[in-house]
Amino acid sequence: MQVKETTAEGLKRVIEVVIPASDLEARLQTRLHEAKDQARLKGFRPGKVPLAHLRKTYGRSMMAEIINQILNETPRSVIAERNERSAMRPEIEMSEDAGEAEKVLGGKEDFRFKISYEMLPAFDLKDTAGIKVERPVVEVPEEEVEDQVKRIAENARSYEPTEEGAQDGDRVTLDFVGKVDGEAFDGGTAADQNLVLGSKTFIPGFEDQLLGAKAGDEKAVDVTFPADYGAENLAGKDATFDVTVKAVARPAELELDDEVAKRLGIESLERLRTVVREQIESQYGLATRQKVKRQLLDALDKDYDFELPERLVQAEFDNIFAQVQQELKSAGKSFEDEETTEEKAREEYLVLAKRRVRLGLVLSEMGEKAGVQISDEEMQRALFDQVRRFPGQEQQIYEYYQKNPEAVASLRAPLYEEKVVDWLLTKIDVTDKTVTKEELMKEDEEPLALAS
Repeated sequence: MQVKETTAEGLKRVIEVVIPASDLEARLQTRLHEAKDQARLKGFRPGKVPLAHLRKTYGRSMMAEIINQILNETPRSVIAERNERSAMRPEIEMSEDAGEAEKVLGGKEDFRFKISYEMLPAFDLKDTAGIKVERPVVEVPEEEVEDQVKRIAENARSYEPTEEGAQDGDRVTLDFVGKVDGEAFDGGTAADQNLVLGSKTFIPGFEDQLLGAKAGDEKAVDVTFPADYGAENLAGKDATFDVTVKAVARPAELELDDEVAKRLGIESLERLRTVVREQIESQYGLATRQKVKRQLLDALDKDYDFELPERLVQAEFDNIFAQVQQELKSAGKSFEDEETTEEKAREEYLVLAKRRVRLGLVLSEMGEKAGVQISDEEMQRALFDQVRRFPGQEQQIYEYYQKNPEAVASLRAPLYEEKVVDWLLTKIDVTDKTVTKEELMKEDEEPLALAS
């Protein structure tokens, strides 16, 4: 095998590889001899098929397999021998001339191809001891816990039948059939449906028209589906619901006690308060983590400036911009609605993509030097979490990750990033600062430097 570097510009490398026809022939002969004892061809005894006949029958397909093996193995081995690391999967360039390909497959011509890739940049890690960050901490007040407990307890509130007209807060039990242009539509029919008036869980205007209704009443409720309604066939359409009110019930006085907690599946009111506090603290803890991480990454960003692999930056930019466009589409907005232009947005998100790639490389290098590892158990847990997001498709999703190393790498990357951040937080100066809930939850003006 002959290897020659033809391009070395910045991080870009192009390597020309030539596999002599004699080497291809040697590999083919090895394959033929291995297959000779196993070949089963009509008219020949097992193990007695002449090599010439075997070559005539299988030579071309075997050479194609040899070529594919060379293309799969050579880029990795060549780059490793050069003590380099490719930023992304190398690109292979071969001749598209059919005649030349036939000569190679026939063992009559050398096999030539080029390997194009960008190296991961080399840079020196800097001391992190001087980095200081403030960890914003919110002290959860008892009132907030109690308010949340009351909201949760509403789910366990009991209702008592009433013969009076329905009021806000009352629970009505309904049968209904929804129609558009006089025709019933899918999903618009229900029986014994409970609805708490004022909860705003139904289409706007539906609940208001049931105020004053009594058990046994039949009403025609006219509504208009919102323009952004999830079902496109109903969005913006006028509809009529033929409603039968089967019962009206008034909420009983809500008393916070152990019985309410038990109806919620928790052994006592005190335990309910503890669970609620833990949930609130967990929510604030996530926000605190993001604030601390942002400060840390901002500090690192100031310390590093080096050439980046263009393809890696482009791939990151494409991911970011596709997400931005999808979010705008889902919200029915344009760049102009966000007081910008697509061109300006592209410039801004390209800067973000470069920052993400640069910081990703820095964190990766730090993690490698620190010996940060992701265990098999952690990867399995991440995979199972991903699979559970697609109920009914678990097997297909699991097989997808089994067959796609790049997809598995996409699960590993955020886990590794968080573990490196955890390690860094033990090496820098972190001080706690008590803040209000509003200060903690205030969104940063710029998006987080790395995807979490």
